[in-house]
Amino acid sequence: MEEHLPDAQGATGSNPVPPTIQRRKMKVKSGSNLLEIVKKNKLKNIVAARISGHLVDLNTTIDKDEDVDFINVEDEEGIEILRHSASHIMAQAVQHLFPNAKFAIGPAIENGFYYDIDIGRSLNEDDLKNIEKEMKRIVGANYPFQRRELSKQEALDYFRNKGDEYKVEIINDIDEDNVSFYTQGDFTDLCRGPHIPSTIYLKYFKLLSVAGAYFRGDEKRPMLQRIYGTAFATKKALDDYLAFLQEVKKRDHRKLGRELDLFSIKDEVGPGLIIWHPKGAMLRSLIEDFEKNEHIKRGYEFVKGPEILRTELWKRSGHFDHYKENMYFTEVEGQSYGIKPMNCLGHIEVYKSSKRSYRELPKRYFELGVVHRHEKSGVLHGLLRVREFTQDDAHIFCMPEQLNDEIIGVLDFVQDMMKLFGFDYSMEISTRPEDSIGTDEQWELATNALIKALENTNRQYDINEGDGAFYGPKIDVKIKDALGRSWQCATIQCDFTLPERFDLTYTDANGKEERPVMVHRVILGSIERFIAVLIEHYAGDFPLFIAPVQVRVVPVSSKHNNYAMKIYNKLKDIGIRAELETRNETVSKKIRFAEKEKIPYVIILGDEEIQSGKLSVRKRKKKGYLKNIDMSDFINSIKEESIAGGGI
Repeated sequence: MEEHLPDAQGATGSNPVPPTIQRRKMKVKSGSNLLEIVKKNKLKNIVAARISGHLVDLNTTIDKDEDVDFINVEDEEGIEILRHSASHIMAQAVQHLFPNAKFAIGPAIENGFYYDIDIGRSLNEDDLKNIEKEMKRIVGANYPFQRRELSKQEALDYFRNKGDEYKVEIINDIDEDNVSFYTQGDFTDLCRGPHIPSTIYLKYFKLLSVAGAYFRGDEKRPMLQRIYGTAFATKKALDDYLAFLQEVKKRDHRKLGRELDLFSIKDEVGPGLIIWHPKGAMLRSLIEDFEKNEHIKRGYEFVKGPEILRTELWKRSGHFDHYKENMYFTEVEGQSYGIKPMNCLGHIEVYKSSKRSYRELPKRYFELGVVHRHEKSGVLHGLLRVREFTQDDAHIFCMPEQLNDEIIGVLDFVQDMMKLFGFDYSMEISTRPEDSIGTDEQWELATNALIKALENTNRQYDINEGDGAFYGPKIDVKIKDALGRSWQCATIQCDFTLPERFDLTYTDANGKEERPVMVHRVILGSIERFIAVLIEHYAGDFPLFIAPVQVRVVPVSSKHNNYAMKIYNKLKDIGIRAELETRNETVSKKIRFAEKEKIPYVIILGDEEIQSGKLSVRKRKKKGYLKNIDMSDFINSIKEESIAGGGI
């Protein structure tokens, strides 16, 4: 199963894009300056224009009559122009504060912008504050953005004279005779444009963070300072986004993972390698055990492939040619082996272990398979992007006429699981990439099979051109969390090519050998990443059915310990995930510990409870306590709540 993991910034998802704003269109006469037209007609919030399909600056004077489409700053294109201009203004501020700075690239990105800059040292929070302060001064100075074109040689000379080798390298890679420059005040930069008319148009912005970034992503190149910022058309939009970021920060699974003692990542162990602590291991065990049972119900058989396979097999499958940069290799007794990044080949070998009849098909093989991928350290991100992870991976081998039902079965499986965990989701079909194997006919058959299954069940989908696996198209399922962020989850891939490469066959009703179709699929995807999304979706406050600890038993003082132990043992014996509080602290502190650790239920036991044989129970986030609760009633309520939530 090929799986696309989010990049370093995409790992935390994104908030919804604002709706498109209606543009203004009008006929403009030759010789007119677009900015003057905007002022004359009192057009508000216009930052650029489109003429004959091309974006241009408002400072443009047209040389013939044109139909002009004026672009509002709140439009998707308008906000991108605003943010790209903000990156130039930020670079100008950096140049004022660090005169020897050298500049690489500064694009607009989703919800913001960044600039990669060689400053000669790492930046800190005080530096960001000073840069932002200088940006505000530049904005207030109202410098116009002025465009000019130079020959490629003139551009090279300009940046060589400045000693900016990054821009020189970028210009050398441009396959054009002329390049465009933009200047605002005393700052000039290489840029295609367009830009806002002047710096005063940037009113609502904020610098967010700084991170290290290698020039062009090459670890052998210098480490630059990547300064991130954001900008919006209105103060409310900026305030809303900053509030959104604060909520994201509160829910960060790395932070909550430490606080809730779920997992750790240590440099001495290795980047991208997860150490699961007891509570985190319990959480993933609950999910994995539930998934195993659900697969059995749906007719899957458990298999397990080896962690390493001969490199020749990876060459035969095409992984070596298309994926080797993401693989680890080792040598055993002079033979080259690839550590598996996917589970496909092991499952193929299971299928090939004996001759298959049409009566046996479909064969559905499932494995919670551990895979390893060589990810660069700069893109590793908590549980979201790691070097070792587990996939709930399955491969279905079926006859072509069974394909539609099998894909629908997987879609129904996905639907059931997303409902269980409380996620809305959307789907898209990712089509053939440039770097792929197989014939056009095979890809057309596979793509049409996915489309047919979605349309037969009235499921909505989008098309994501060119993002399929190298061996086949796929349906990607993207779940939406409590903050509206989208995350890649399930994947269903239709593959006619690997069965051919490995000469997979079955005997049909007439005794003739035929080629099966292979469906690669995951339901939750990477277990590590899914848990990261769960943590952030629930802010670590898991529903009872997946809470690693459901109940904590708290004795009021040491003299109540023996009775607390009896209650604790009884809960454990009937399968309730309970803990006994043994710390020598006041009862109020013990309760605060449970609250901080987000334990759903706390049972408090003192003299009164021992004498009455009843329980005092505190439910998380509820004020006060439920007193005089029968043990049997409490147990029944726990079971009912757990079953209602999913029954894991």
